[in-house]
Amino acid sequence: GDRSKYETAVRAPVAERASPDAFGLVFHVNAPLADFYGSITPSSLHYVATHRGAFVPDIDPKEHRLMIHGMVDRPLIFTMDELKRLPFVTRQHFVECAGNRAKPTQKTVQETHGLTSNAEYTGVLLSTLLKECGVQKGASWIVAEGAEEIKGAGSIPLDKAMDDSFVAYGQNGEAIRPQQGYPLRLLVPGFEGIFQIKHLRRIKVVDKFLMNYNEFGHLRPEDKELALGEQIGPKSVITYPSAGQRLPGKGFYEISGLAWSGGGAVKLVEVSTDGGKKWNKAQFKGTPQRMAHTRFGYGWNWDGNETQLLSRCTDEIGQVQPLREQLANYWNQPYDATFAVTGLDNSIQPWTIARDGSVTNGFA
Repeated sequence: GDRSKYETAVRAPVAERASPDAFGLVFHVNAPLADFYGSITPSSLHYVATHRGAFVPDIDPKEHRLMIHGMVDRPLIFTMDELKRLPFVTRQHFVECAGNRAKPTQKTVQETHGLTSNAEYTGVLLSTLLKECGVQKGASWIVAEGAEEIKGAGSIPLDKAMDDSFVAYGQNGEAIRPQQGYPLRLLVPGFEGIFQIKHLRRIKVVDKFLMNYNEFGHLRPEDKELALGEQIGPKSVITYPSAGQRLPGKGFYEISGLAWSGGGAVKLVEVSTDGGKKWNKAQFKGTPQRMAHTRFGYGWNWDGNETQLLSRCTDEIGQVQPLREQLANYWNQPYDATFAVTGLDNSIQPWTIARDGSVTNGFA
């Protein structure tokens, strides 16, 4: 059934965009992270970054095909029924847009971090399909393409494709919804959202990195071959209490938030209630999954004085979430009001608690 009329959480457009747009499309909308429980994002509230064209493809699954060709022994074309006959996996994974970056002007956690969502996906490992086709010696990359008007193709290292990538037809127990790539989506766990190709229809195996629509304009000057291959995270954010909310008075509160990393499972989350002077180990509210959102909590007695709340994530390969000041130092840039994160933003988000209980963006 429908959710209760008293539950009013909705996705909201990012500040720089209008949604629906001139074509009536809903896109560039943030997920309402502060309204979620647990780690799974409801399908109807999953963020949407963009569509490649003037409409979302209306695809009949009976007519849809996935072609795998290029440097393979046996080029194959799969129907949806044929894909669903194969051994499948069901896994939780987050998807996050590179535009998910906090700014001093943003007023809520939906605005600072709402371009990420986490879902349970079901589909066939890409390695299963590639082995069926027989990858030839010398192959090192794949190019994955969607069925949209503008072909949103992206280059992915073959090692990643053979490791944990898969083609998903299910999300949160139902068929993937059209905004998320119905009837088939590529999942490249831990990679930037632009690689999670929607409406997947073609994979070409090649022997070198190829420039495609997704890579154009994203190349880093100091690393022109790797393009968008970096992992996301480690990252975390406190969703309660967070900017735009208000604490009714001093006393006990359970601080709650989400942590994730493109490098694997979250190993540790720490919370500071004094602006980073002391860090305290938070509790996981479930078993951390690889490249997935993990819910954490920390019990806190607020004394009613002004302070700042922060969270810090460490993943299973030892990566630690940095402070914004550390990122500025890494990029050799002055940390002032004009500083903008270079590359993907996984910096620690501070929330300021005022004496009246109001919560605001600590970057403001």
